[in-house]
Amino acid sequence: MSHTFHIPVLGLGYSIDTPLKVARYGISSVISIVDDNLIERMREYHTENKEEFIPIAKSAPDSREKRITAYLNMVNKMVNKQFEQLKKQPFEAGSDICRYFELLPESSQLKQGYDLMMDFPDKEEQQIFQDILRTQMTKGAIDVNIMSKLDKMNFNDDGEYTGDENTDALVALRAFAKSDLESSVILSAGMNPRLYSSVENFSDFFPDETGGLRKKIILKVSDFRSAFIQAKFLAKKGLWVSEFRVESGLNCGGHAFATQGYLLGPILEEFKQKRAEMINELFELYHAALVNKCLNYTSAPAQRLSVQGGIGTNYENDFLLEYYELDATGWGSPFLLVPEVTNVDEETLRLLTNAVEEDFYLSGSSPLGILFNSFKNSTMEKQRLQRLEKGRPGSPCIKKYLVSNTEFTEKPICTASREYQNLKIRQLQSYQLPEDDYRQQFDTITEKICLCEGLCSSAYIKNNMSKPKENKAVAICPGPNLAYFSGIYSLEEMVKHIYGRLDLLDKIKRPHIFIKELNLYIDYLQEDLKAHLKDLNEKKIKQFNNFKAQLQDGINYYKQLFSELPDHASNMLLLWLDELKASENKLNGTLI
Repeated sequence: MSHTFHIPVLGLGYSIDTPLKVARYGISSVISIVDDNLIERMREYHTENKEEFIPIAKSAPDSREKRITAYLNMVNKMVNKQFEQLKKQPFEAGSDICRYFELLPESSQLKQGYDLMMDFPDKEEQQIFQDILRTQMTKGAIDVNIMSKLDKMNFNDDGEYTGDENTDALVALRAFAKSDLESSVILSAGMNPRLYSSVENFSDFFPDETGGLRKKIILKVSDFRSAFIQAKFLAKKGLWVSEFRVESGLNCGGHAFATQGYLLGPILEEFKQKRAEMINELFELYHAALVNKCLNYTSAPAQRLSVQGGIGTNYENDFLLEYYELDATGWGSPFLLVPEVTNVDEETLRLLTNAVEEDFYLSGSSPLGILFNSFKNSTMEKQRLQRLEKGRPGSPCIKKYLVSNTEFTEKPICTASREYQNLKIRQLQSYQLPEDDYRQQFDTITEKICLCEGLCSSAYIKNNMSKPKENKAVAICPGPNLAYFSGIYSLEEMVKHIYGRLDLLDKIKRPHIFIKELNLYIDYLQEDLKAHLKDLNEKKIKQFNNFKAQLQDGINYYKQLFSELPDHASNMLLLWLDELKASENKLNGTLI
């Protein structure tokens, strides 16, 4: 890989075309392939010759699969064209080919070769070196993300179930498998056995005659144990996990999957200590499965390890890479402030740059019933409150990607929909609860928002693609780390910040990534405890105590870790230890 960081998936629309903006510079990024309506509209938008665009109607057979495949093929073709054009450019100031090399980290051999070449006095010798550099350049990966649990069942016009092979996640996987891409699918949000088993149906996920994989599997995970379980399930089918992307449970963007008190540092330590052992055990299962398929390879394929969620400084970035022996880091939310990379409309961009810590919070706004990182000032939140004032809670449910509730209906409906919220409120009213209890439950019902529309709106607005009567309210889900970034940045500025050539957070007071996550977990524990005060039982008390004990173990780990830091970190060390002590006191004050 040219770079040591990647740009993770950002909502539905925010990174939907990011590869078209960064892949030619060797930067890898991830596309969400949940929303085929968004994908089809972006395919039309990016088709260079509009006369060549052949629409795929929603009503057409296998339209979801065909739309996703067509879009991925188009993005792949365009990136290849961009990259080939870039490689042919002369090495002149301001050219894209010079930009490619100047964005690289100083540790890159390519960057060092480029700097050496630029100092050559002899033009002929310089030209020879330039030709060598061109052959060593690589594109960034065009990876795709499938949220495993986002797997809606589908029905035909007669109301008949179209089969397990045609659920949303399986169709998205099939569309990627049939595309021209040579890249990875990131499977996130936990294990879906049906989806994982279906990967076995596609030959590109198995090694070719040279042992290479045209398509790879990346698992986004929150702890070692779940990573190992999922990887073993796949290995038994002859499927290799090429990368584990460890993501902070709470200090991340989008949906938040809190662990049982396991913190990022100890989790990475466990991966570091057990990584080799895990690879050996996985390869035994993998090799046996391949032999059964008449394939035989004697060595384990490469397996990368990366981390994402809340990284904010070059010090943190380099420390994570070096201390935990990682292959890469993921930088997501900060790129929402880089207009040339992501699709954030002007109003939302302005609101984000002026935001403070309190504007970013964990909410129950996701219809999936999973905690969701939210932004208080989003136009979607303002619209939700306006609808409540008018006595019309909920949203029209048009896309139906998140339908899951059958409490009142035979077919699943979305908990953010006006239909569901009206039915649920009517039921709530019949209970004749005390005012405080009623208000609490009412707020829980009406907190849900339409993510299907809200996470696409910004892309439509920014690219002038909105339809006349289309909802223009924007939902955005940055991680809390974005509170410390308060500008609008260029790609160069953000990459220089990541690699330590520029400090965008100079003089900004910001907690260490580990301490920030720790405090988020303590807040989570306290809120969860408060929510269960009325129904605390022995089992729940035991769970809370185990959670608290796990956080204390994490604090002890960080005390030991910080005490072993080299001298150059000593200026920051006292501050971190003070913050850690304050967090420990806060945890000890949490009475269960």
